[in-house]
Amino acid sequence: MPELPEVETVVRDLRAHGLEGRTVVRARVHWARSVGTPSATAFCKGLRGARVAGVRRRGKFIVMDLVDSRSVLVHLRMTGRLFFAPAASAREVHQHVIVDLDDGRSLRFRDTRKFGRWYLLPDAQSKLGGLGPEPLDKRFTAAHFVRRLRPRRGMLKPLLLNQAVIAGLGNIYVDEALFEARLHPERRCATLTDKDLRRLYRAVRKVLRRGVRAMGTSLGRAQTNFYSVAGRRGRNQDRLKVFRRHGEPCPVCGTAIERILVCQRSTHFCPQCQPTQRP
Repeated sequence: MPELPEVETVVRDLRAHGLEGRTVVRARVHWARSVGTPSATAFCKGLRGARVAGVRRRGKFIVMDLVDSRSVLVHLRMTGRLFFAPAASAREVHQHVIVDLDDGRSLRFRDTRKFGRWYLLPDAQSKLGGLGPEPLDKRFTAAHFVRRLRPRRGMLKPLLLNQAVIAGLGNIYVDEALFEARLHPERRCATLTDKDLRRLYRAVRKVLRRGVRAMGTSLGRAQTNFYSVAGRRGRNQDRLKVFRRHGEPCPVCGTAIERILVCQRSTHFCPQCQPTQRP
């Protein structure tokens, strides 16, 4: 968390709030490990005078392409949040990266858990090249999805969480997609038919599109939960069918939703709608 819909919401907000075309006046790093590459000092020096050409998303990464062909990548991880503030305003606690812009604003990065990372790279592909395809890309068809998963032998839940297989999925949307596809999270990919895989493909795209339309999922109201750049909470939490619904009745059959650990990840499913073996 955040996952594809949340990161897409942030990217759209950054564009809407005019980050594209702005020039960096100064960058400040108040916790050095917030910068993954290069050093915090080199990061600040390298950003000074840089102009943002465009903002996009790749998987769970926010990508700010600069006019000189370099790129700034931001991964929010668990509690990272971007927002704008007047450049002259005082720094608050947990604001670990501050980028002052030429219009009198600063782009600020707040990260309570300190897991988020910034990267200043001469070539974005050096970091993004290992990611799998974008699940909402028009070119990523059901046939591509089937061919990509058909050789796999592992369990569905960790397979879908693997960013090298498909980019952008996380715990929330994997649980929701598996429920939509009526597939148990511990089912082995090798036991699925092509029909099962096509159903899963449609489910993945359905829950991601729903999440994007709802501007992401905010699971609580604390500052560590997801907020957009504009400070809005997502609305998708009201549309979740199984995630964090354990003990509640399944919206399809009424059976109590269960929670288990799959590869150390909290996982939610309906034992009736999502049998462990092929019916």
